[in-house]
Amino acid sequence: MKYNIRGQRLEVTDALREYVERKLSRLERYFEAPPQSDVHVTLSVTKGQHAVEVTIPLTGVMLRAEEKREDMYASIDCVVDKLERQIRKHKTKVNRKLRQTGASKGLFKEEQGYGGVATAAPDEEDEWQVIRTKRFNLKPMDVEEAILQMNMVGHNFYLFANSDTKEVNVVYRRNDGRYGLIESVG
Repeated sequence: MKYNIRGQRLEVTDALREYVERKLSRLERYFEAPPQSDVHVTLSVTKGQHAVEVTIPLTGVMLRAEEKREDMYASIDCVVDKLERQIRKHKTKVNRKLRQTGASKGLFKEEQGYGGVATAAPDEEDEWQVIRTKRFNLKPMDVEEAILQMNMVGHNFYLFANSDTKEVNVVYRRNDGRYGLIESVG
């Protein structure tokens, strides 16, 4: 992996750069071949919070994690832990699908468990289980009305039928307090 490490309102020292590269290189053990993609790392400090944001674009999946702590090194450790959990979850899903279709090799290494079968931690399997399903009619509305509805119900996102485009959209509240809109393509 190639590392693109930059700082916002922060000088990236050699020690910090080496620490980030050493910690992120741990992720390479999960792959059949080390990914050739660029790993984008942004380090920043805002109001005493040391933030680390890591994005790893891979074939068919985008790994991304963000963490804010009082200490930059703690933020780096936590963001790497989050990425490892994402990789393990995705690896379990991908490798299971490959075994079912009979494909020979995937992006992620298989871990050998009992009887030579790839295994996942029990709690990872449970995280993919749907425990509740909601059904409701989508009322046609514009984006502003959807944001108002989302705020009224106290959720971080809201699914609605966009009256302007006649498509199903999602509005969501971003970490910075502003709003985002997700539209389907195609």
